[in-house]
Amino acid sequence: MRAIIFSWEYPPRVVGQLSEYVKALTTQLATNKVDVDIVTYDDSATGLTQEPSGVKTMRVSNPVKTHIGVLTWVLTLNQEVERAATNIYYDADKKIDLIDVYDWHFIPAAVTLKNGLDIPFIYSVESLEDHRSPTAQSSYNMAIKSIEWLGFYEAARVNVKSQWMKEEVMRIYKVPSEKIAIVSADPDTWIGDILELYSSAVVEATK
Repeated sequence: MRAIIFSWEYPPRVVGQLSEYVKALTTQLATNKVDVDIVTYDDSATGLTQEPSGVKTMRVSNPVKTHIGVLTWVLTLNQEVERAATNIYYDADKKIDLIDVYDWHFIPAAVTLKNGLDIPFIYSVESLEDHRSPTAQSSYNMAIKSIEWLGFYEAARVNVKSQWMKEEVMRIYKVPSEKIAIVSADPDTWIGDILELYSSAVVEATK
């Protein structure tokens, strides 16, 4: 299997817990014979690097330097994420099985690649706008929620870490229960559950 991971943070850029989680994920995937590329953001250390594990990391910067908020930053950065992932796709002779998108930031790129290159994606949820913002019903926040909704609609599968988050995704976005997988951080089952989720997403995309 060959997978591309999208994450807006990845070591050495650490904003929260997601960075180290994705680092552990990519390392474990490589250990389990998954060919892994990660596309992430870094405004200073751009370009391709390869880690001892075999994971290949492509860091891109935002071509637009001035922003009025996270929404414009995300939407302008997505074109670079699309470009990097497309290059990976063609360098791999079009043999990419899926994309795993961590949180909402790079959902637009994943949707474009799904519809343009027929690469299915998993939406791996870290948080929801309703939980992040006390003004989640404002027009600005509703724009972010629309990106989240698009991700849930277009994804082959949705990945959450708890039953509570699954219920919240179902409640807020009306996502069918059978589309959502709960993958906990239990070290005994975690990577096996991830691999099973990846396989099921590829199968779902072929239906």
